[in-house]
Amino acid sequence: MTRDSSIPTNAGSRLTFLDWSRGLAVVIMLQGHVFHSFTRQDLRNDGPFVLSQFFGGIGPAVFLVLTGITLAFLMDGRERQGLGPMARWRAALRRAGYLFTLAFLFRLQLWAFAYPQSWTNLFKVDILNCMGFAMLLMSVMAVFTTAERVRLCAVLGAVIAAASPLISSMNWTWLPPEISAYFVPSLQYFAFFPWAAFIAFGISIGSVIRLVEPANVNRMMQWGSLLGFALIIGGEYFSNLPYSVYPKTDFWLDSPGLIVIKLGVVMLIMAFAFVWSEYAVGSAWSWVRQLGTTSLLVYWVHIEIVYGRWLGGWKESMNNIESAFGAVAVIALMLGISLLRTNWPSVRAAFLPLFSAQSPRRVSGD
Repeated sequence: MTRDSSIPTNAGSRLTFLDWSRGLAVVIMLQGHVFHSFTRQDLRNDGPFVLSQFFGGIGPAVFLVLTGITLAFLMDGRERQGLGPMARWRAALRRAGYLFTLAFLFRLQLWAFAYPQSWTNLFKVDILNCMGFAMLLMSVMAVFTTAERVRLCAVLGAVIAAASPLISSMNWTWLPPEISAYFVPSLQYFAFFPWAAFIAFGISIGSVIRLVEPANVNRMMQWGSLLGFALIIGGEYFSNLPYSVYPKTDFWLDSPGLIVIKLGVVMLIMAFAFVWSEYAVGSAWSWVRQLGTTSLLVYWVHIEIVYGRWLGGWKESMNNIESAFGAVAVIALMLGISLLRTNWPSVRAAFLPLFSAQSPRRVSGD
């Protein structure tokens, strides 16, 4: 969800397609949250709502993979600057601390605006918490070289995904729920298991991107799309086998197969975004990419609007068509906020003279 400010914005399609991928995830997220907040309860088994939530589940995976990619860019950038392993580790820790701080500020703002709701909502593990916590633990990967991170983080992602059903089956009642929510798979939270697997895979993918020469990016994306299809087919096949190595697993909660399928979808989204950015829109302005460049701001603001008390009278009261129009309206509003944020210096310069002009002096004798 975040964008690495240390990466130059003129790096061409190698970065444009990442912004476009993030922007598409924003659109998927916005429609999913609008349907989830405003659709009537009796319509939640209908096709439109089910499809909305199914596609909405891809958004967090895209955000987490892209967060891992930008973290890999940060590590590789510090390595190319000649920084030692410990200095690179500290840089990664600072990035994790930044996201962790934002996560708690986000929860604090939501709690303050919804006061007097329970103070326990301050400790809800949202996607920003998952990002910050996972980056904190994975920052140690900065001590390795970029080539080593390709293999190590791919293995780490597979281990996290494979261990998730085992973590679910353990008894964690001895831990305070505010702590266990960071580890134990849950349909209500973004726990380390299994969601952090996407960040590990993202670090591996980002390391590959930094190692590939610009002339070979096309071939890399072709192989990436083929791998994406293979992951989707393989994940679907093994998830439907009549037996399992796990004593208990829930496909929608902790299944490694679901992680593999979503990772394949994310890779296809990035491949499509690359082709679209490189050969269709090029350097032209794109509203989807625009949303991607300000994804954190859009996420923060829309959560308050969609789930806050501002539109409380419309919660769970709309039919599918009304929810669809609501999603379009929210996307348009977030695009306007994104454009305002991007063009704020020029907007401020245009309006500042109107407020800073001195009133005319009174003429003596008036």
